[in-house]
Amino acid sequence: MESEMSTDKLVMTFEANTIKHLGVKMYSNMPPALAELIANAYDAGATEVHVRLYDIDNKKVIVEDNGVGMSFDEVNDFFLRIGRNRRDEKQKAPCGRIPTGKKGLGKLALFGIGDTINITTTQGKEVVRFKLDWQEILKCKNRDYEPKFEILPKGKTSKGTKIILTNLKRKTGFPVAEYAESLAKLFNFQDTFVVYLSLNDSKPIKIDNKLKYENIKPEFEWDIQNIVKINDKDYSDKKETSGKIVTTEFPLKANLRGVTLFANGRMVNKPEFFGPSESSHFYSYATGWLNVDFIDNWEEDVISTNRQSIDWENTKTEELRKYIASCISIIERQWRDYRKENKKKKISEKVNINVKDWIGKLPGRVQEQVETIVNLLDDTPELSENTQQKSIQIIHQLIPEYADYHWRHLHNEIQDASKVDYEKADYYRAFIEAMKRYITSTRNKSGNTTVSENTMLGEVFGRGKHLSVAKKYKKPDGTNFTDSTLENIEEGQKHLSMGILAGGRHPVSHEEISDLRESGLFSEMDCLDALSLLSHLVRRLEDADNFSSV
Repeated sequence: MESEMSTDKLVMTFEANTIKHLGVKMYSNMPPALAELIANAYDAGATEVHVRLYDIDNKKVIVEDNGVGMSFDEVNDFFLRIGRNRRDEKQKAPCGRIPTGKKGLGKLALFGIGDTINITTTQGKEVVRFKLDWQEILKCKNRDYEPKFEILPKGKTSKGTKIILTNLKRKTGFPVAEYAESLAKLFNFQDTFVVYLSLNDSKPIKIDNKLKYENIKPEFEWDIQNIVKINDKDYSDKKETSGKIVTTEFPLKANLRGVTLFANGRMVNKPEFFGPSESSHFYSYATGWLNVDFIDNWEEDVISTNRQSIDWENTKTEELRKYIASCISIIERQWRDYRKENKKKKISEKVNINVKDWIGKLPGRVQEQVETIVNLLDDTPELSENTQQKSIQIIHQLIPEYADYHWRHLHNEIQDASKVDYEKADYYRAFIEAMKRYITSTRNKSGNTTVSENTMLGEVFGRGKHLSVAKKYKKPDGTNFTDSTLENIEEGQKHLSMGILAGGRHPVSHEEISDLRESGLFSEMDCLDALSLLSHLVRRLEDADNFSSV
C-alpha cells in the first residue's frame, strides 16, 4: 500500500558547516580574509579604510572605514544574508563604483580570522551594534542564527563601519610588512581609495598600487595598449584592456613573476603568463598587471570564489587567454632585442669597448659566437666584475674588429698602407695602396729609378741582381745553403713580385676599380691573400742586402 504523500513543504537547510567551509576554511590565511573586509569598505563608498592589528596581550583585529555604513534594515537584509548577489539586485556602490563582490560570501571571511566579531555601523542618525559569535552559530541546529544587537545614540560620525575581531585563530604574531605586500598584490584600486595597515598602533603602512612593485627596479616597461596597437591578433575587448608589464635586469623571486589580472580593482587571476609553456628565460624577469574589468559584465560568472583564478574552460575566457598570450609574446620578442642592446651598452661602459661596433665588425661566421660568449660572461653573477671585464678584454684582444685582417699578422708597412681602405670594405684599393708601398720601398732600398715598375722589379730581384734576400742566411750549423736553394729563393722573390703586380695592379690600367670590386672578381679573401703575399715580400725586402755587400 502506497504511503500518503506528505503535504509539508520541501525545505533546503543550511548547517553551520556551510559557513565553516566557505568562510573558516577558505579564508584561513590572513591577507585574503582581510582583503574581503577591505573590499566591503570599497563597495560601501569608503575613501579610507584602516586595518589595525594587535598581537600584544589579547590579540585582535580592527577594520574601520568611512563608507556610508548600514541601517538596521540593511544589516538584516543585506549583510546577514549569505549568498546575496548585489549585482543581480542592481545595487550600486554609493559613489558609483561597480561592486567588487557578487557572490555574497565575502562576509564569511570574518570567521576565517576570529570567532567573535563585534560590528558597529553608522548611517545618518542610526547607529547599530551587533555581535557575531562562531560558537553560538555552531549551536544553531536547523534554525536561523539571531545575533545580539543594540541601537546606540548618534555619535561623532555620521557614517562608517567598525569591525572588531577577537578570539583569533592565529596564535603567533602578525608579520605586518608581509601582509602589506600581500594585500597590495590583491588590489588595483584607484587613488580615491586608500588602505592603511598598522601593528600595535605603530606608524601605518599605506597600501597602494606603488607598494606592489616597491622592491622591483624596472629595466623595461610596456603599456599594454601600445602592444595592442601592434598586435595583429584581434580581440573584441582589446581596447578595454589596460595595464603594465615590467621586466627587471636580474631574475625576480618566484613569487613576483607573472602577470596578475584585476577586474574592478580586485584580483581575479593570480600571476601567470597564459601560455602552454612557461619555461622561457623571459618569464624569470617579467611581472605586471592587467585590468580586465569587462569580464565582470559577462553573464556567466567566471571568477572563482577565492578570486585566485578565472575559469579558463570557457569559450570567452579561452579567447582572453590566447589574446593575452599573444601580447606577452610580442613583449618577449621586444625584451630580447632591448636587453641585447642594453647589455652591449653596459659591457661597453665596463670595458671601454664599443661592443656593438666591435661585434658588427667581426666576420659573420664568428659574430654570433662572440656575442653569446660576451653575454654569458655578463650573465654569470658568480664571476666578479673585474673578472668579467678582463675576460671580455682578452676575447677582444684575440678576436678584435676586422679579425680576419688582424689574424693575418701583416707587416706594419702593409697595414699602414691598406687598413683604412680595408675597413671601408674597398678591398681592391686596399691592395693597390699596399702594392704602391711595396714598389716605393723597393725603389728606395735599391736606388733603382727605372720608370717601368715591372722592369724595375726584374732588375732589383733575382740571382745576382741588385738586392739579395737570402744570401746572408746560414744553416743552424753555420754552413751555407746550396747555390740551388739560394737561387730559387732569389728568383722566387722576383717572380712573386712581378706576378702580383701583373695579376693585381696592372688590370687597373684597363678596368674601372668599381667594376672589379662589385663583380666579385676581387673579393675580401683575395685582398687578404694578396696582402699576406705582399707582407711576405716586404719582410724579405726589409732583410735584403746589396749583393756587393754580401
